[in-house]
Amino acid sequence: MWLYLGIAALLVGIDQLTKWIVVQNMTIGQAITVIPDFFYLNSYRNRGAAWGMLEGKFGFFFFVTIIVVIGLIYFLYKEGTKNKVFAWSISLLLSGAIGNFIDRMVRGEVVDFFHFFPFGYNFPIFNVADVCLTFGVITMLISVMFEEWLTKKGTMDK
Repeated sequence: MWLYLGIAALLVGIDQLTKWIVVQNMTIGQAITVIPDFFYLNSYRNRGAAWGMLEGKFGFFFFVTIIVVIGLIYFLYKEGTKNKVFAWSISLLLSGAIGNFIDRMVRGEVVDFFHFFPFGYNFPIFNVADVCLTFGVITMLISVMFEEWLTKKGTMDK
């Protein structure tokens, strides 16, 4: 369990460091071209959830995040030793939830900066915590879909 909490802490640190670099070195709205017509670093602030949904609902995010973090730690403690993929998903979800929670508590908004235009589509701007949340959900789905196989494989590795 401690390994996965350590991984989550490391990812929160990376998330917060990248956001701090953006806040210190870019003005809001400033864009830096990384790959023309595809990838930019764009300093943006989000007061809502994904794609700006529920903007200004600070109290809602505060309570939901506290409940989610407590639930994730509980599930990591109860189920994490049985299935390593599940434990990784919890670690990713924790880091994403905590990373964006820190932003909301400290700044009142979330710092976003990765801006992609895949195939010309203007994809919503996101951050490291959002990447962790996305991959955490994907990994959790894999874990749930293949739980029996993964737990058998995990016990065979011991």
